[in-house]
Amino acid sequence: MTRPNRYAAHARFIAPARGTPGLRPVILGFIIIETLFEISQQLIGLSLLLLAPALAETVQRGDTPLGLLINLGAFALLGICVALVLRVVHGLGFGSLFGSLSTFAQQFRRTFLHVALVFIAAEALLGGFFSFPDTTILRPLDEWLLLLIPALLALLIQTGAEEVFYRGYLQQRIAVLMPHPASWLILPNIAFALAHWSSSAPGIENAAYIIWAFCFGLAASDLTARAGTLGPAIGLHLANNAYAFLFFAEQGAPDSGLALVLLSPSPHASSVPDSLLSTGLPGELVLLALTWAAARLAIAR
Repeated sequence: MTRPNRYAAHARFIAPARGTPGLRPVILGFIIIETLFEISQQLIGLSLLLLAPALAETVQRGDTPLGLLINLGAFALLGICVALVLRVVHGLGFGSLFGSLSTFAQQFRRTFLHVALVFIAAEALLGGFFSFPDTTILRPLDEWLLLLIPALLALLIQTGAEEVFYRGYLQQRIAVLMPHPASWLILPNIAFALAHWSSSAPGIENAAYIIWAFCFGLAASDLTARAGTLGPAIGLHLANNAYAFLFFAEQGAPDSGLALVLLSPSPHASSVPDSLLSTGLPGELVLLALTWAAARLAIAR
């Protein structure tokens, strides 16, 4: 009995990239996208610094609603850079990165809902919704609800742009060059993981975040290959980041500008973890595995 090919849909997904084979266009495209995006980010930062210094600082930290919305929305520039390179270097339209658009929309919706339910269930089981220290600040619910739609749109821009670049542009082209799954599962996600390195974070925290990002990228690439569209990857990414940005954060911490619950800093917040275990990485990887399984269930036929 022949075993079914779990990645049969991937062949349709990468088909548009077969028109410009060769390693050179991929390397060139990657360098141009990264360079243009970095230049655009620097120009935005410089413009804000000259015109509105206080806003520039909060955009960089993401510790106010407006600052974080601008920070996330600026990822639209990454999508624009990808679209530009796709047209100029490869002669393709932006839609070639998404797969079948009708299937994409259905898979995105189902994946987002399934993964969101996992996050809600996990938080409920761990008691995170029910007990807060006295020093906790709750953002007024009407204010948070008013920000919810703009926040989700900004997060959709940010997560969508990253998926279009890493699981769309890079995964398609690497899969054409090197068809073995190990190549297109690993190589784009090394780049994705390294993009999460922070020069200001301690080494052990950087290592934990890079490992988590790499594993997240593997999950997103796997879902893309199984589904034949970017819908599940974007749905997973959006649900993950909505959970990370919109519900809990430390008061005044980076990226806390849209959180409903603002917790007081932990007394041990300034201490540096002494191992990967103490960073909470194992628990985060277990949760990632659960959300990946939920996404697989969402796209199962």
